[in-house]
Amino acid sequence: MEISRLKVVDLFAGCGGLSKGFENAGFNVVAAFDNWDPAIEVYKQNFSHPIIKCDLGDSVNFDHIVKYNPDIIIGGPPCQDFSSAGHRNESLGRAELTNSYFDIIELIKPKYFVMENVPRIQKSQLFNPLIEKFKSLGYGLTQTVIDASLCGVPQQRKRFVLIGEYGANDNFVSDAIENNLANKQMTLHDYFGDSLGFEYYFRVPRSYNRRGIFSIYEPSMTIRGVDRPVPKGYLGHNADPIKLNSSIRTLTVKERSMIQTFPQDFKFIGSKTTVNQIIGNAVPVKLSEFIGNILKSHILNKS
Repeated sequence: MEISRLKVVDLFAGCGGLSKGFENAGFNVVAAFDNWDPAIEVYKQNFSHPIIKCDLGDSVNFDHIVKYNPDIIIGGPPCQDFSSAGHRNESLGRAELTNSYFDIIELIKPKYFVMENVPRIQKSQLFNPLIEKFKSLGYGLTQTVIDASLCGVPQQRKRFVLIGEYGANDNFVSDAIENNLANKQMTLHDYFGDSLGFEYYFRVPRSYNRRGIFSIYEPSMTIRGVDRPVPKGYLGHNADPIKLNSSIRTLTVKERSMIQTFPQDFKFIGSKTTVNQIIGNAVPVKLSEFIGNILKSHILNKS
């Protein structure tokens, strides 16, 4: 079977981290869907296939997806209501888009699907019923939490990944995932070498009980959707590798995107605030590529 013949659609695509990774793995992404104009405009700058603006919380829009007759559906329903950095409030409505993702799978019944989210989704009220509903459709499920820094991403970023195959047994690629994870976390220096031009940088901590200065000889902390300059009131932390000095700065927007493993020529447009949010919300490209390669090997081995 030629992987490039399998049609993939990306739901809740954002700026295209999942799409780019699956393309890198050799899949044919034929369309993407999202409802946030700034991310859609960035997506259009970087992909030749269409991205369709629509509200996937409304089933009237599912027909837009059906016409592509996808073999594989990938997607990351908005996770703010599950996130440790968000409101953790499932009543705000965005959590319901996870159920919409299931409704789309139920309607189209692709051979495979991949859903990613924050690890806290496993503690949500909708999680266990969602898993049972996928199983009732006949899908075997592999579910795992992956540290992106073990998948070629120089960043500590854990994501929950659910991979479904119609007619398969549960855990059908669990061993493959475990066997392909790196033995150590990837550092910024592992990924960039000396090209960044600095050894230490600042990331504003959520509270001053946490450190703010980091080294390139460790993975980056999770790239968030907000970025602020070094605060004048920062007095240092005993875990900082060095004291704050005039040479230490925060990461640029481009550096943040590259730590998310977007290629250097990936185009971002919009205000700095908006682009930072787009980048922080994205799936790291190399994490997506890792998942895509796991699925590709499974499909090729079966054929």
